[in-house]
Amino acid sequence: MSGETRAKIAFVDDDETLRRANAQTLELAGFEVLAFDGARAALDHVDADFEGIVVTDIRMPRIDGFQLFRKLKEIDVDLPVILITGHGDIAMAVEAMQEGAYDFIAKPYPAERLVQSVRRAVEKRRLVLENRELRRAAQAAEDELPLIGQTPSMERLRRTLRQIADADVDVLVAGETGSGKEVVADLLHRWSRRRTGHFVALNCGALPETVIESELFGHEAGAFTGAQKKRIGRIEHSSGGTLFLDEIESMPLAAQVKLLRVLEKREITPLGSNEVRPLDLRVVAASKVDLGDPAARGDFREDLYYRLNVVTVSIPPLRKRKEDIPLLFAHFLNRATTRFHVDPPDVTDGIRRHLIAHDWPGNVRELAHFAERFALGLTETPAAVGQAGGDGEDLSLPQRVERFEAELIRQALAENSGDVKATVEALGIPRKTFYDKLQRHGIVRSGYAKG
Repeated sequence: MSGETRAKIAFVDDDETLRRANAQTLELAGFEVLAFDGARAALDHVDADFEGIVVTDIRMPRIDGFQLFRKLKEIDVDLPVILITGHGDIAMAVEAMQEGAYDFIAKPYPAERLVQSVRRAVEKRRLVLENRELRRAAQAAEDELPLIGQTPSMERLRRTLRQIADADVDVLVAGETGSGKEVVADLLHRWSRRRTGHFVALNCGALPETVIESELFGHEAGAFTGAQKKRIGRIEHSSGGTLFLDEIESMPLAAQVKLLRVLEKREITPLGSNEVRPLDLRVVAASKVDLGDPAARGDFREDLYYRLNVVTVSIPPLRKRKEDIPLLFAHFLNRATTRFHVDPPDVTDGIRRHLIAHDWPGNVRELAHFAERFALGLTETPAAVGQAGGDGEDLSLPQRVERFEAELIRQALAENSGDVKATVEALGIPRKTFYDKLQRHGIVRSGYAKG
């Protein structure tokens, strides 16, 4: 429960003997009990962020348990409330259940009946509060940090983009498929003095060779068969703003030669024209292959690579920053539920395990699509999802042990709010070994700390 080692139980009963007996039962079961002798005292303490549940007797003076339940629902509709009833109150308890009460327990009842119901309610409350916190964090990230992520690699990336945004240099963005290269290019534009100009994006791999030169450089009417009217090319249209060339490794050789000249001269001559037009140009190019590696570069011109490579920005893949995945997933889930006009589903522990265990070869784009399917209720069960993603089927025994160890460390960090001493004691390993394992698994301890 948000870092608490013991879940809170607000127990409300005007009978002091029963209140003390039940409080003792729940404390022995490992809960922190807040005992109240009436509804008013409980209402003064419980708010929408209360990290626990409420257990209340129905028969009480002034405000009875049923009335208390209704007032609590006004405070937080998701707060689990368990009602304790006498024989004559069962009809009232059933009505409360129909209105959303979590459970009712008829007197007399064994202690274990109360404990079991409380445990289930506490687990439900934990999931509700964690989902709320993720949604709040995702909204804050969406408002303040267009590149969502709290890991050191993402913080460095945002700092770098801020530093070079106004430098007016060409930038090469390296990153795997779906990692967010266009988001980086758009931020460089929006954070720069060029934001009043056009942001022009072109996917070089999506256009046939016969079209891309006209798209880039423009043409005059009659420049070639079918050119019935003048066309301003993407490069000229982006003058004063930013030109984003995605999958630039797919650009045909002929277009590469012309682009190199444009970058060197900062001027353009459209097809079918002798007029040289000056450009105020900034190019952000993106590639999913390592253009610095001759083997990976293939037919891409080396001189064009060096001309573009004034500044290189690398986007880490999701598998290298797994602590960011829950926050990203919450962001995409919020966006999907708004788009599809559906209520946000609860993120279960099974889904959480899948988010961390899966390697996300499609990176942020794959995660966004998964969130959309989850919002629509189209995902498989967590077990099936894990198998479909190949999360364990093809792994060797040492790889499975490594993954299991990393999950245990993350779990211990979460349960102890990132406290090193408590986590080390819970895991039963030396502190140095703990830090070595954090580094090996790429786990950021600060992400689990309170606040």
